[in-house]
Amino acid sequence: MTRETRSLLRFSPRLTVLPVIHGSGDFAIEVRRRMLSEMFDCLAVPLPPSFQADVEEAIETLPSIGVVLQREPPAWSNRDEEGDRWTPESKNPESEREEQSGGPRAASYVPIDPCQPVIAALRLAREERIPRKFIDLETAVFEPSARVLPDPYSLKKTGWELFAAAVLPFSHRPRSTQLVARARNMARRLHELEQQYESVLCLCSFDEWPVLRHEYLQGGETLEDDAVETTERLAPTENSLLFLLGELPCITGLYERARSELDDDENLSIDGVKELLLLARDRDRSVHGKRARRQTPQKLGLMLRYARNLSLIERRMAPDLYTLVLSAQQVGGDQFAVSLAEEAREYPHGPVLGWPGIDLSVGVGRLHDGTVLKLKSRLPGPPLVWRTLELKRRPSRERQKDWASRWNPHSHCSWPPDDVAIEKFRSVIKDKARALLGLDLARTEKFSTSLRDGLDLRETLRNWHTGDLYVKVLPPSRGSLDCVVMLFDSPADPRDYPWRVTWFAEHQDESTLALFATDFSKELVGPGIGLATYGGALFLFPPRPITDVWTDRRLQFADTLEERLLAAGCLHSQHRHVAVLSEAPPGPAWREIARRFGKKLLHVPLSQFSQETISRLRLVHVLNGAQVRSYAADFIRRS
Repeated sequence: MTRETRSLLRFSPRLTVLPVIHGSGDFAIEVRRRMLSEMFDCLAVPLPPSFQADVEEAIETLPSIGVVLQREPPAWSNRDEEGDRWTPESKNPESEREEQSGGPRAASYVPIDPCQPVIAALRLAREERIPRKFIDLETAVFEPSARVLPDPYSLKKTGWELFAAAVLPFSHRPRSTQLVARARNMARRLHELEQQYESVLCLCSFDEWPVLRHEYLQGGETLEDDAVETTERLAPTENSLLFLLGELPCITGLYERARSELDDDENLSIDGVKELLLLARDRDRSVHGKRARRQTPQKLGLMLRYARNLSLIERRMAPDLYTLVLSAQQVGGDQFAVSLAEEAREYPHGPVLGWPGIDLSVGVGRLHDGTVLKLKSRLPGPPLVWRTLELKRRPSRERQKDWASRWNPHSHCSWPPDDVAIEKFRSVIKDKARALLGLDLARTEKFSTSLRDGLDLRETLRNWHTGDLYVKVLPPSRGSLDCVVMLFDSPADPRDYPWRVTWFAEHQDESTLALFATDFSKELVGPGIGLATYGGALFLFPPRPITDVWTDRRLQFADTLEERLLAAGCLHSQHRHVAVLSEAPPGPAWREIARRFGKKLLHVPLSQFSQETISRLRLVHVLNGAQVRSYAADFIRRS
């Protein structure tokens, strides 16, 4: 590092000025490290003195997030200069004020965010008993400035001096006269602080830094403060934290946890993303239970690589929320992406009790009394951009209750795409079971003119000394199958699968179906659309009418749900063999049921199919009438 690079941050032997990216946890950590490794006896921050009392009091409430807000005077129109005055017949002054100014009043605010470098510095300075000075100019109407800057994560590799030196060539002359005036006033205040303290640390933004340096070398100037309103402390709502905090609320919570437990937080901007994925996986499991898709370590690793590549394409080192949710959607599906988005908004600490609330969005806030304000941050981070990502999220409980109240219990039908998928799977199981029929008659013969059904490696190696090749001969399968029993969850708890029904085919391409599944009325995904999870199912193809499996007295001997389906399959099958898909091979009890009806079970292991495939096939949508099919696709998630 050259002497010139060092001098970028050292304005004088007594003054160090550190430019920061507001809202960056990486810069907040670096500020803390600097303050602990060097001796400073004064901290100067780019905020007006009118904010100091409330900001420092709000810092005491951390880790609860707060907002210190200062309203700006209304922007009156030229009508006032022309002599218009309020009369008793006029409108309400506040509404008149909004109409004349073209909208709601404006206000500037300071986010009390532990990942804000300025807030982190003030927090540490209070703990270390270091004097704090708010040196910015009082401005009645604040003009924020923010621009796109390099990814803050690169600070860990370059160091502060090299990072600042790389940014400096891309700094432009300020367009705002207010920014120049503020820098001139802060420069004068810094000269005054140098006379009182031996080592002063000043924080500013990268926009303010070159202007502040120029004005400092010119000596600065004390300017007259504007008359401003008093500040007020507010508590943001839970849904507002995503718009208020510089980092994701979940990541901010991890920073606070590491701080309280004295853990290492140097790489939380990246390691926190990994923990966020794990928390989202746990949330997905707790919300969706057995319907949650398995998110294996391999899939989570693929999500991280996907997010990394997207970030590099957008010239960033760390992913933002949009990149993370898009990666989760592409790899883990809509359901997991929604869980990730909801988990990213979670902040483990509640609001400050007793403070008025405020609901924030991008550039707008609504106070507890309904007043709407245009908001400008005194510590603005990189510009925010709205980006759209279509996700089919879980409906609220209120909507589900409304849909449940309109449900007609006498009209049920299936969703055709579900029927097509499960019928195709039934055909696959049937083909695999038929292949098992001829395995007992398979033989091996010496190769002569045809490879037959493939080379028999075992027999060929056994006769390696003779130099002969042996091939397999699989005779055509004998017999046929018309019954397939699928047992996805065995042993099945009857309390988990209260919905038991026998459905008849609507056309000749469908099977007669008997199933046990979860209660679809507990999971409504749309108006007249319920979602259940198969525990087990019986398929008879070609379709034919049968007695309801769950009320048939001939099957009363069965003790479990699985045994009842197996017994029904053996009873109604017109062939000698019944295909059974299950995790474990049929035990003595199941084989005894088959012998009772003169049948033989052909076991197809569930492990031959991916968990991803099985999880999707187990989902069955129940529609409240055939008319629901016209719009069901708008509410049903297929990912």
